[in-house]
Amino acid sequence: MPIATPEVYAEMLDRAKAGGFAYPAINVTSSQTLNAALRGFAEAESDGIVQVSTGGADFLSGTTVKNMVTGSVALAEYARVVAANYPVTIALHTDHCPKDKLDGFVRPLLDISLERVARGEDPLFQSHMWDGSAVPLDENLDIARELIEKTARARIVLEVEIGVVGGEEDGVVGEINEKLYTTTEDALATAEALGLGERGRYMLAATFGNVHGVYKPGHVKLRPSVLKEIQDAVSAKYGTEKPFDLVFHGGSGSLLEEIHEAISYGVVKMNIDTDTQYAFTRPIVEHMFKNYDGVLKVDGDVGNKKVYDPRSYGKAAEASMAARIVEAAQHLKSAGTKIS
Repeated sequence: MPIATPEVYAEMLDRAKAGGFAYPAINVTSSQTLNAALRGFAEAESDGIVQVSTGGADFLSGTTVKNMVTGSVALAEYARVVAANYPVTIALHTDHCPKDKLDGFVRPLLDISLERVARGEDPLFQSHMWDGSAVPLDENLDIARELIEKTARARIVLEVEIGVVGGEEDGVVGEINEKLYTTTEDALATAEALGLGERGRYMLAATFGNVHGVYKPGHVKLRPSVLKEIQDAVSAKYGTEKPFDLVFHGGSGSLLEEIHEAISYGVVKMNIDTDTQYAFTRPIVEHMFKNYDGVLKVDGDVGNKKVYDPRSYGKAAEASMAARIVEAAQHLKSAGTKIS
Protein backbone atom coordinates (compact mmCIF):
# COMPACT_ATOMS: atom_id res chain seq x y z
CA MET A 1 0.00 0.00 0.00
CA PRO A 2 2.57 2.63 -1.05
CA ILE A 3 -0.07 5.31 -1.77
CA ALA A 4 -1.92 5.97 1.45
CA THR A 5 -5.60 5.20 1.80
CA PRO A 6 -7.66 7.88 3.55
CA GLU A 7 -7.50 5.85 6.77
CA VAL A 8 -3.72 5.44 6.57
CA TYR A 9 -3.23 9.12 5.80
CA ALA A 10 -5.23 10.00 8.91
CA GLU A 11 -3.03 7.59 10.86
CA MET A 12 0.10 9.24 9.44
CA LEU A 13 -1.01 12.69 10.57
CA ASP A 14 -2.05 11.41 13.99
CA ARG A 15 1.27 9.61 14.46
CA ALA A 16 3.23 12.72 13.50
CA LYS A 17 1.48 14.92 16.03
CA ALA A 18 1.62 12.33 18.80
CA GLY A 19 5.25 11.43 18.04
CA GLY A 20 6.58 14.97 17.75
CA PHE A 21 7.65 14.86 14.11
CA ALA A 22 6.52 16.26 10.76
CA TYR A 23 6.47 14.89 7.23
CA PRO A 24 8.47 16.52 4.45
CA ALA A 25 6.04 17.54 1.69
CA ILE A 26 8.06 17.58 -1.51
CA ASN A 27 6.97 19.52 -4.58
CA VAL A 28 7.53 17.64 -7.82
CA THR A 29 7.21 18.74 -11.44
CA SER A 30 8.15 15.62 -13.40
CA SER A 31 8.41 11.84 -13.24
CA GLN A 32 12.10 12.21 -12.42
CA THR A 33 11.59 14.54 -9.45
CA LEU A 34 8.82 12.20 -8.26
CA ASN A 35 11.25 9.26 -8.41
CA ALA A 36 13.81 11.32 -6.49
CA ALA A 37 11.24 12.02 -3.78
CA LEU A 38 10.26 8.36 -3.49
CA ARG A 39 13.91 7.34 -3.31
CA GLY A 40 14.62 9.94 -0.64
CA PHE A 41 11.73 8.83 1.55
CA ALA A 42 12.75 5.19 1.18
CA GLU A 43 16.38 5.91 2.07
CA ALA A 44 15.24 7.87 5.13
CA GLU A 45 12.76 5.12 6.07
CA SER A 46 10.16 7.85 6.31
CA ASP A 47 6.64 8.00 4.99
CA GLY A 48 5.98 11.29 3.27
CA ILE A 49 3.93 13.61 1.13
CA VAL A 50 4.45 14.33 -2.56
CA GLN A 51 2.73 17.44 -3.81
CA VAL A 52 2.14 19.37 -7.01
CA SER A 53 1.40 23.08 -7.32
CA THR A 54 -0.67 24.77 -10.01
CA GLY A 55 2.49 25.58 -11.96
CA GLY A 56 3.87 22.08 -11.45
CA ALA A 57 0.63 20.50 -12.66
CA ASP A 58 0.58 22.82 -15.65
CA PHE A 59 4.16 21.82 -16.52
CA LEU A 60 3.45 18.11 -16.04
CA SER A 61 0.74 18.21 -18.70
CA GLY A 62 3.19 19.44 -21.34
CA THR A 63 4.40 22.96 -21.99
CA THR A 64 2.09 23.35 -25.01
CA VAL A 65 -0.90 21.72 -23.31
CA LYS A 66 -0.80 23.60 -19.98
CA ASN A 67 -3.74 21.81 -18.34
CA MET A 68 -3.49 21.54 -14.56
CA VAL A 69 -6.03 18.73 -14.23
CA THR A 70 -4.35 16.63 -16.92
CA GLY A 71 -0.95 17.09 -15.27
CA SER A 72 -2.31 16.26 -11.81
CA VAL A 73 -4.13 13.12 -12.93
CA ALA A 74 -1.07 11.95 -14.86
CA LEU A 75 1.14 12.43 -11.80
CA ALA A 76 -1.27 10.63 -9.47
CA GLU A 77 -1.69 7.64 -11.79
CA TYR A 78 2.05 7.38 -12.49
CA ALA A 79 2.82 7.65 -8.78
CA ARG A 80 0.50 4.74 -8.02
CA VAL A 81 2.51 2.52 -10.37
CA VAL A 82 6.08 3.47 -9.50
CA ALA A 83 5.54 3.97 -5.76
CA ALA A 84 4.60 0.30 -5.46
CA ASN A 85 8.32 -0.50 -5.61
CA TYR A 86 9.22 1.46 -2.46
CA PRO A 87 8.79 0.29 1.17
CA VAL A 88 7.25 3.54 2.43
CA THR A 89 3.77 5.06 2.38
CA ILE A 90 3.19 8.19 0.32
CA ALA A 91 0.32 10.66 0.35
CA LEU A 92 -0.47 12.77 -2.72
CA HIS A 93 -1.34 16.43 -2.21
CA THR A 94 -2.06 19.49 -4.35
CA ASP A 95 -0.34 22.66 -3.18
CA HIS A 96 -1.28 26.39 -3.16
CA CYS A 97 -4.46 26.87 -5.17
CA PRO A 98 -5.56 30.53 -5.17
CA LYS A 99 -9.14 31.64 -5.85
CA ASP A 100 -8.69 32.21 -9.59
CA LYS A 101 -7.37 28.66 -10.07
CA LEU A 102 -10.03 26.74 -8.11
CA ASP A 103 -12.25 26.04 -11.12
CA GLY A 104 -9.32 24.79 -13.18
CA PHE A 105 -7.54 22.79 -10.49
CA VAL A 106 -9.01 21.76 -7.13
CA ARG A 107 -12.73 21.68 -7.92
CA PRO A 108 -12.45 19.37 -10.97
CA LEU A 109 -9.97 17.14 -9.12
CA LEU A 110 -12.45 16.89 -6.24
CA ASP A 111 -15.16 15.88 -8.72
CA ILE A 112 -12.88 13.11 -10.04
CA SER A 113 -12.31 11.84 -6.51
CA LEU A 114 -16.03 11.94 -5.70
CA GLU A 115 -16.66 9.77 -8.75
CA ARG A 116 -13.92 7.36 -7.68
CA VAL A 117 -15.27 7.11 -4.14
CA ALA A 118 -18.77 6.48 -5.50
CA ARG A 119 -17.30 3.48 -7.35
CA GLY A 120 -15.75 2.18 -4.14
CA GLU A 121 -12.23 3.40 -4.96
CA ASP A 122 -9.89 5.66 -3.03
CA PRO A 123 -9.75 9.35 -3.93
CA LEU A 124 -7.19 10.43 -6.51
CA PHE A 125 -5.35 12.69 -4.04
CA GLN A 126 -5.27 12.42 -0.27
CA SER A 127 -5.37 16.17 0.38
CA HIS A 128 -5.86 19.47 -1.42
CA MET A 129 -4.82 22.97 -0.43
CA TRP A 130 -7.06 26.00 -0.77
CA ASP A 131 -4.89 29.10 -0.52
CA GLY A 132 -7.19 31.95 0.49
CA SER A 133 -4.41 34.12 1.87
CA ALA A 134 -4.96 36.75 -0.84
CA VAL A 135 -8.65 37.32 -0.02
CA PRO A 136 -10.32 38.68 3.12
CA LEU A 137 -10.62 36.14 5.94
CA ASP A 138 -14.43 35.99 5.76
CA GLU A 139 -14.29 35.10 2.06
CA ASN A 140 -11.41 32.69 2.68
CA LEU A 141 -13.46 30.78 5.25
CA ASP A 142 -16.66 30.88 3.16
CA ILE A 143 -14.84 29.12 0.33
CA ALA A 144 -13.21 26.74 2.80
CA ARG A 145 -16.67 25.79 4.12
CA GLU A 146 -17.81 24.99 0.61
CA LEU A 147 -14.70 22.93 -0.10
CA ILE A 148 -14.64 21.00 3.17
CA GLU A 149 -18.15 19.73 2.51
CA LYS A 150 -16.86 18.15 -0.70
CA THR A 151 -13.50 16.99 0.68
CA ALA A 152 -15.27 15.24 3.56
CA ARG A 153 -17.51 13.35 1.11
CA ALA A 154 -14.47 12.51 -1.04
CA ARG A 155 -12.54 11.23 2.05
CA ILE A 156 -9.90 13.89 1.45
CA VAL A 157 -8.13 16.20 3.89
CA LEU A 158 -8.39 19.92 3.14
CA GLU A 159 -5.50 22.30 3.80
CA VAL A 160 -6.34 25.95 4.39
CA GLU A 161 -4.10 28.95 4.88
CA ILE A 162 -4.81 31.92 7.13
CA GLY A 163 -2.32 34.73 7.08
CA VAL A 164 0.10 35.39 4.25
CA VAL A 165 3.35 33.67 3.28
CA GLY A 166 5.77 36.27 1.94
CA GLY A 167 7.97 35.92 -1.12
CA GLU A 168 6.89 34.39 -4.42
CA GLU A 169 5.66 30.99 -5.57
CA ASP A 170 4.18 30.22 -8.99
CA GLY A 171 3.84 33.94 -9.70
CA VAL A 172 1.88 34.67 -6.52
CA VAL A 173 3.66 37.34 -4.48
CA GLY A 174 3.10 37.86 -0.76
CA GLU A 175 4.30 41.09 0.78
CA ILE A 176 6.56 40.90 3.82
CA ASN A 177 4.62 42.69 6.56
CA GLU A 178 2.55 42.00 9.69
CA LYS A 179 0.14 39.86 7.67
CA LEU A 180 2.85 37.20 7.84
CA TYR A 181 1.73 36.47 11.41
CA THR A 182 -1.59 34.69 11.98
CA THR A 183 -3.55 36.08 14.95
CA THR A 184 -5.49 34.22 17.62
CA GLU A 185 -8.61 35.93 16.27
CA ASP A 186 -7.93 34.37 12.85
CA ALA A 187 -7.56 30.95 14.45
CA LEU A 188 -10.74 31.25 16.49
CA ALA A 189 -12.67 32.34 13.38
CA THR A 190 -11.31 29.29 11.53
CA ALA A 191 -12.41 26.89 14.26
CA GLU A 192 -15.85 28.53 14.32
CA ALA A 193 -16.23 28.28 10.53
CA LEU A 194 -14.78 24.82 9.90
CA GLY A 195 -15.10 23.03 13.23
CA LEU A 196 -12.32 20.90 14.62
CA GLY A 197 -12.70 17.80 12.51
CA GLU A 198 -16.36 16.96 12.99
CA ARG A 199 -17.27 18.56 9.63
CA GLY A 200 -14.27 17.13 7.81
CA ARG A 201 -10.58 16.91 8.55
CA TYR A 202 -8.33 19.79 7.61
CA MET A 203 -4.78 21.03 8.13
CA LEU A 204 -4.04 24.65 8.90
CA ALA A 205 -1.20 26.59 7.29
CA ALA A 206 -0.90 29.32 9.91
CA THR A 207 1.81 31.87 9.24
CA PHE A 208 4.49 32.97 11.65
CA GLY A 209 6.84 34.98 9.43
CA ASN A 210 7.17 32.39 6.67
CA VAL A 211 8.59 33.46 3.31
CA HIS A 212 8.72 31.49 0.06
CA GLY A 213 12.01 31.38 -1.80
CA VAL A 214 15.62 31.04 -0.75
CA TYR A 215 17.22 32.99 2.08
CA LYS A 216 20.33 32.68 4.18
CA PRO A 217 19.79 31.24 7.68
CA GLY A 218 18.63 33.94 10.06
CA HIS A 219 17.25 36.24 7.33
CA VAL A 220 13.66 35.08 7.73
CA LYS A 221 12.23 36.38 11.01
CA LEU A 222 10.15 33.47 12.23
CA ARG A 223 8.11 33.58 15.43
CA PRO A 224 7.10 29.96 16.09
CA SER A 225 5.51 31.10 19.37
CA VAL A 226 2.62 32.38 17.21
CA LEU A 227 1.68 28.74 16.63
CA LYS A 228 1.53 28.07 20.36
CA GLU A 229 -0.59 31.15 20.87
CA ILE A 230 -3.22 30.09 18.35
CA GLN A 231 -3.27 26.49 19.58
CA ASP A 232 -3.68 27.67 23.17
CA ALA A 233 -6.44 30.15 22.31
CA VAL A 234 -8.52 27.57 20.48
CA SER A 235 -7.75 24.90 23.10
CA ALA A 236 -8.99 27.21 25.86
CA LYS A 237 -12.32 27.66 24.08
CA TYR A 238 -12.90 24.08 22.91
CA GLY A 239 -10.97 22.00 25.44
CA THR A 240 -8.89 20.14 22.85
CA GLU A 241 -5.11 19.99 23.20
CA LYS A 242 -3.27 21.18 20.06
CA PRO A 243 -6.54 21.31 18.11
CA PHE A 244 -4.97 22.12 14.73
CA ASP A 245 -2.82 19.93 12.48
CA LEU A 246 -0.40 22.67 11.42
CA VAL A 247 1.56 23.09 8.19
CA PHE A 248 4.89 24.92 7.84
CA HIS A 249 5.23 26.83 4.54
CA GLY A 250 8.25 28.78 3.33
CA GLY A 251 10.81 26.91 5.39
CA SER A 252 13.94 27.47 3.29
CA GLY A 253 16.59 29.22 5.36
CA SER A 254 14.89 28.40 8.65
CA LEU A 255 17.06 27.55 11.62
CA LEU A 256 16.84 23.98 12.90
CA GLU A 257 15.79 25.09 16.37
CA GLU A 258 12.93 27.10 14.82
CA ILE A 259 11.79 24.04 12.89
CA HIS A 260 11.84 21.87 16.01
CA GLU A 261 9.99 24.50 18.02
CA ALA A 262 7.27 24.68 15.36
CA ILE A 263 6.92 20.89 15.38
CA SER A 264 6.50 20.93 19.15
CA TYR A 265 3.42 23.15 18.69
CA GLY A 266 1.68 20.72 16.32
CA VAL A 267 3.27 21.07 12.87
CA VAL A 268 2.78 17.76 11.03
CA LYS A 269 3.75 18.79 7.48
CA MET A 270 6.52 21.02 6.17
CA ASN A 271 6.66 22.06 2.52
CA ILE A 272 10.04 21.77 0.81
CA ASP A 273 10.56 23.01 -2.72
CA THR A 274 13.34 25.59 -3.14
CA ASP A 275 16.00 23.44 -1.47
CA THR A 276 15.13 20.31 -3.44
CA GLN A 277 15.04 22.28 -6.70
CA TYR A 278 18.61 23.40 -6.07
CA ALA A 279 19.68 19.91 -5.00
CA PHE A 280 18.30 18.52 -8.27
CA THR A 281 19.85 21.17 -10.51
CA ARG A 282 23.31 21.50 -8.92
CA PRO A 283 24.77 18.20 -10.19
CA ILE A 284 23.41 18.90 -13.67
CA VAL A 285 25.34 22.17 -13.75
CA GLU A 286 28.49 20.40 -12.55
CA HIS A 287 28.04 17.74 -15.24
CA MET A 288 27.71 20.37 -17.96
CA PHE A 289 30.79 22.31 -16.85
CA LYS A 290 32.93 19.19 -16.53
CA ASN A 291 31.78 17.74 -19.84
CA TYR A 292 31.20 20.86 -21.90
CA ASP A 293 33.12 19.47 -24.88
CA GLY A 294 31.01 16.32 -24.77
CA VAL A 295 27.56 17.84 -24.30
CA LEU A 296 28.35 20.45 -27.00
CA LYS A 297 29.52 19.74 -30.53
CA VAL A 298 32.51 22.07 -30.24
CA ASP A 299 34.33 23.24 -33.40
CA GLY A 300 32.43 20.82 -35.63
CA ASP A 301 33.18 17.78 -33.46
CA VAL A 302 30.47 15.18 -32.73
CA GLY A 303 30.37 15.48 -28.93
CA ASN A 304 30.01 12.51 -26.60
CA LYS A 305 26.65 10.80 -26.60
CA LYS A 306 27.34 9.18 -23.23
CA VAL A 307 27.46 12.56 -21.51
CA TYR A 308 24.64 14.33 -23.36
CA ASP A 309 22.31 11.36 -22.80
CA PRO A 310 19.83 12.84 -20.25
CA ARG A 311 20.18 9.71 -18.13
CA SER A 312 23.85 10.46 -17.44
CA TYR A 313 23.14 13.67 -15.54
CA GLY A 314 19.59 12.70 -14.56
CA LYS A 315 20.91 9.95 -12.30
CA ALA A 316 23.12 12.42 -10.44
CA ALA A 317 20.23 14.88 -10.11
CA GLU A 318 17.95 12.20 -8.68
CA ALA A 319 20.57 11.05 -6.18
CA SER A 320 21.26 14.60 -5.01
CA MET A 321 17.59 15.49 -4.55
CA ALA A 322 17.01 12.20 -2.70
CA ALA A 323 19.89 13.00 -0.34
CA ARG A 324 18.36 16.41 0.43
CA ILE A 325 15.06 14.71 1.27
CA VAL A 326 16.85 12.33 3.64
CA GLU A 327 18.30 15.40 5.34
CA ALA A 328 14.83 16.95 5.54
CA ALA A 329 13.38 13.81 7.12
CA GLN A 330 16.17 13.84 9.69
CA HIS A 331 15.56 17.52 10.49
CA LEU A 332 11.81 16.94 10.81
CA LYS A 333 12.38 13.77 12.89
CA SER A 334 10.33 11.57 10.54
CA ALA A 335 13.34 9.43 9.55
CA GLY A 336 12.87 5.86 10.72
CA THR A 337 9.19 6.29 11.56
CA LYS A 338 7.60 4.59 8.52
CA ILE A 339 4.38 2.70 9.16
CA SER A 340 5.12 -0.33 6.98
